Amino acid sequence: MVELLGRDDEVLRAIESGFHGVDIHARGNQISLAGPAGDVALVARLVDELVEMAANGAPLSPDVVMRSVQMLASSATSRPADVLSFNILSSRGRTIRPKTTGQKAYVDAIDRHTITFGIGPAGTGKTYLAMAKAVQALQARQVTRIVLTRPAVEAGERLGFLPGTLSEKIDPYLRPLYDALHDMVDPESIPRLMEAGTIEVAPLAYMRGRTLNDAFVILDEAQNTSAEQMKMFLTRLGFGSKVVVTGDVTQVDLPQGAPSGLRVVEHVLAGVDDVAFCRLDSADVVRHRLVGEIIDAYSRWDSRHGRDDGHGPRVAHTSAPDEPSASGEETAR
Repeated sequence: MVELLGRDDEVLRAIESGFHGVDIHARGNQISLAGPAGDVALVARLVDELVEMAANGAPLSPDVVMRSVQMLASSATSRPADVLSFNILSSRGRTIRPKTTGQKAYVDAIDRHTITFGIGPAGTGKTYLAMAKAVQALQARQVTRIVLTRPAVEAGERLGFLPGTLSEKIDPYLRPLYDALHDMVDPESIPRLMEAGTIEVAPLAYMRGRTLNDAFVILDEAQNTSAEQMKMFLTRLGFGSKVVVTGDVTQVDLPQGAPSGLRVVEHVLAGVDDVAFCRLDSADVVRHRLVGEIIDAYSRWDSRHGRDDGHGPRVAHTSAPDEPSASGEETAR
């Protein structure tokens, strides 16, 4: 009961704030509900789900209550307890779990398919959950290495010359992958794993000509691949490997008019066996509440202005190389 009510009764107050017409009273080990029959039935289901989550070791919070109410109120067939107490990975004193029905479907698709596409807006956990599944597969010895890659394309800006070694040049593009990795693996062990080749982080251009066996491969920011690059990447698949491709078709940073490989591949591989396309939306955003509202606002703006090419508003810029030069030289155009 202490866990169910929350610290300073924060969980109980979250339930009350979501159902103003229901009187909720907690006495001892019993909770009594009074109010409209439909709302009382929904709160009773909510309490049952929260009790099961607490029994499964999932921490309860106002955010968990809010997400549980959304699931129960929607037409989703998944129970909140099945989604919010599903453990993907436990690392460094924290447990990574899906937080929405869409995220749970995405994680399940990765388990069931060899190639999974996670397509959705920023903040929906596409890359983070894929990384968690990769680390889980490595720890379970289902694969022998993790390969992380993404195209080196700037987001609407041209950075031009980048000083330093090749590794220092590509690090800014791969930083989001490093950030997720540091959340799930002991930071002190990462250099050792990378030196041994157990974890590899590289730009997409370095995938050509390779065959990736017994690997968990993640392609991030796939909306910034060309159709040719996407074909090249997917044909790197070797035996015993699993591939996850993530991207947001509304944030394409390719030159205006260049088709996104992520958009093209949806049509090319539609209906192909053992390939899954999972689409996440603003309901799956797990960042600040405003992020979901911003995504919906931009979608409405795009619809009103007939912008369906996946590029969105762009900033004028001069042309420059899409990828940093390995020799440190800048090409003049």
